[in-house]
Amino acid sequence: MSSTSTIFTPFTEEELIPKEEKLEVVKKQGKTFSIGIPKETCLNEKRTCIIPDAVQILVNNGHKVIIESGAGEGSHFSDILYSEAGAEITNDPKVAFSQDLVLKINPPTEEEIDYLRPMTYLISALQINLRDKDYFLKLACKKVNAIAFEFILDEYKQLSLVRLIGEIAGSVSILYASELLAMSNGLMLGGITGVRPTEVVILGAGIVGEFATKAAIGLGASVKVFDNSLSKLRRLHTMVDSRVPTSVIDPKELTKSLRRADVVIGALPRLNLPPIVTEDMVMKMKKGSVIIDITIDNGKVIETSELTTTEKPFIVKHDVIHCGLPNLTSRMPRTTTKAVSNFFLSYLLGYDEEGGFENMLIHKNEIKQSLYMYKGRHTKQLICNKFDLPYHDINLLIF
Repeated sequence: MSSTSTIFTPFTEEELIPKEEKLEVVKKQGKTFSIGIPKETCLNEKRTCIIPDAVQILVNNGHKVIIESGAGEGSHFSDILYSEAGAEITNDPKVAFSQDLVLKINPPTEEEIDYLRPMTYLISALQINLRDKDYFLKLACKKVNAIAFEFILDEYKQLSLVRLIGEIAGSVSILYASELLAMSNGLMLGGITGVRPTEVVILGAGIVGEFATKAAIGLGASVKVFDNSLSKLRRLHTMVDSRVPTSVIDPKELTKSLRRADVVIGALPRLNLPPIVTEDMVMKMKKGSVIIDITIDNGKVIETSELTTTEKPFIVKHDVIHCGLPNLTSRMPRTTTKAVSNFFLSYLLGYDEEGGFENMLIHKNEIKQSLYMYKGRHTKQLICNKFDLPYHDINLLIF
């Protein structure tokens, strides 16, 4: 082909000139987005979701933060600290519950549900084992968008908030078991030169089990971990440099270990599943030994466990101390509040980048999967199966 040949095209020379790409401009919502932090009223809760430093950053980013008076007292954060950080203090819980986003530790009570405005966002723990069908029906009537701590995923598809609280719960469980053991039979949890170390059995090799194991080893106890997941046991073995014997949950082996145990930590969610440790196994345990069932709000690990309160944190059955606190990390409220606040600060600042929760739900699948209710519709199969509720696929409601 000669160099003078002509290329025929239907476009003009002007149309072929590259043009600027048109991108969606996300409009920041400014001060129209308000966050309500109510005071916790149940389970003698001492934790809260936001510390004053986080409030200051949120306010500087154009958000409005309304905190009910006394919400931070349990974590040793006064109203004055929140006020100086830029928060508005209210004495009326209805005001805190009527904001665009309500952020709290425990799920709202049935009375508090009445204070919620339709189409607002509620972020709290769910504690599914403590709920009933009527609770979800009442929440649905308010047409709210509800996100549970237990379902919040990060960009790596990890349950990041569950992990964070689980790290604290694992460590706290051993520290509290140490208190109870000293009270019950005068033993120090751990080991000392010339004295046999106390024996700790941990059921569950997940995050809670991992941090309970590390805390127990740190105190010098002899630890054994049980789980039905070989991959979790292998991971834990690597994390603690193979210093802890592990086993799958074999009733014969478990019964033998429980007979020798001074402390048993239940760290294995058993939602809709039977307990692993039977009453007969508990009856064979040593007098004065201690059981802490951490995941009791997601199903019992130990058959004889019962929910307990901060006022009466343990009961005694078959001469064995049982602790079933659903909010065990509330025993270390300031540390837990700081950790949870750090998480929610980055979580809420992500709202600015996406231009609102609706945009976040569309653009980020992990945020979408955190919802268990969208505009009053039940969107978690697990909850719907447990309470016989109508299920709606979130991917068909938001796309």
